[in-house]
Amino acid sequence: MAFQSTAGEDHATGVPNPVDVHVGSRVRLRRTLLGLSQEKLGEAVGLTFQQIQKYERGANRIGASRLFEFSRILDVPVSFFFDDMSDRLIVGDMAANGGLSDKPQNPLDPDPLTRRETLELVRAYYRIGDPHVRKRLFELTKSLGHAEETE
Repeated sequence: MAFQSTAGEDHATGVPNPVDVHVGSRVRLRRTLLGLSQEKLGEAVGLTFQQIQKYERGANRIGASRLFEFSRILDVPVSFFFDDMSDRLIVGDMAANGGLSDKPQNPLDPDPLTRRETLELVRAYYRIGDPHVRKRLFELTKSLGHAEETE
């Protein structure tokens, strides 16, 4: 069993813990959806933007009290940071820490919800003031997505 540091990285490999990466990506997702910069979030919790970057990359583990503080500032329940965590990730973390399996972890697939393009699209969508236009754009996007699935 590899020793896990409090910094969120496996000392043997220097690779961030997948759970810390997931939690950090959820911090980034919510921060970006709210239109907050890393600097603004850092100011709100008394950290530098570099420290926020490390949290968001999973390089530094977010402690319980800090996670609670983020949940209040970002106006989400603490559980938000663990939402959408795949079973593969949970089982993989258990294996890395002496859990149910001794198989190596598969690399994580990038979550399309954390890509900058997705976040910018969602923010632009919610800036559309007319709810009818927004709904029509939503329906158009869904139909285009379905059209690609049938090809």
